[in-house]
Amino acid sequence: MPDAMPADLLCMGEPMLEFNQLPAEPDGRVLYLQGYGGDTSNAAIAAARQGARAGCIAAVGQDSAGDAFLALWQQEGVDTATVRRSTTHPTAVYFVSHTERGHQFLFYRTGSAAAAYTPADVPEAAIARARILYASGISQAISDSAADAVFHAIAIARRHGVRVAYDTNYRPRLWPPARAAAVMHAAIRQADIALPSLDDARLLTGLDAPEAILDFYLGLGPRLVALKMGAEGTFLATPEARLRIPPHPVRPVDATGAGDTFCGSFLARLIAGDASEDAARYAAVAAALSTTGFGAVAPIPCADAVREAMRVAEGTGLVR
Repeated sequence: MPDAMPADLLCMGEPMLEFNQLPAEPDGRVLYLQGYGGDTSNAAIAAARQGARAGCIAAVGQDSAGDAFLALWQQEGVDTATVRRSTTHPTAVYFVSHTERGHQFLFYRTGSAAAAYTPADVPEAAIARARILYASGISQAISDSAADAVFHAIAIARRHGVRVAYDTNYRPRLWPPARAAAVMHAAIRQADIALPSLDDARLLTGLDAPEAILDFYLGLGPRLVALKMGAEGTFLATPEARLRIPPHPVRPVDATGAGDTFCGSFLARLIAGDASEDAARYAAVAAALSTTGFGAVAPIPCADAVREAMRVAEGTGLVR
């Protein structure tokens, strides 16, 4: 992406090399498909595939995994001008396995380049030129310095009139719910767009009903909340109105990264000028399509595929 075209959407967080479990072989062997993960990286790629100018605020190691990420982002049209390379910290890695209880994660991220990120590393000029800064709970959970860096980036965005979007994306292994809730909700108080998932919100707020959860997050200050409810669809809310958006019907095989695809696609469409309802309906279709393949990145659909799926659904009466 040329320097003359700065990113409209900057996604701040931790890229991770992914190994995703495939269906067992007849002889019982378990094989893994190498891919790419990290929630904000996934969201940036999803946004780019929908036509947005997206970039990553991230750090990777001066290693083969870091080289692979740079090549991936450049191939996807994701701006890498705000990606740092570390000679002393590696790129993080994680494994995804699939059980009757859903997908399970095993992370190797302690001491990663992303975890070593500090407020001094935050690129103020790039944020000032963006239209939306996006971060998540994982962006802040990986280390105290990374949490502080996100708060610093949010302060810069607010100072320059840049909208802030925040996805809870809670990972219990990274931090206990009380600390996670305190940090995330402090960030969301400064956000314009909140993107919690229902499961996260129940753990972080102690509330159960989606309506009560929407009340809670709107009460923190964001003007727009998109509550991601998986197979139950999305619940969109502003202080003035609320709307349930049904899920797009597909035959899912792997939900890894579906929430990230929703977030990136939703923010891309908001940047393109869509009303929040239209952006959410579009993002719901993109997220559903992303579950029809394995891995976090490979199945993320491009805009043409999303538009075609929406056209077919409208023709069969599956979209309201």
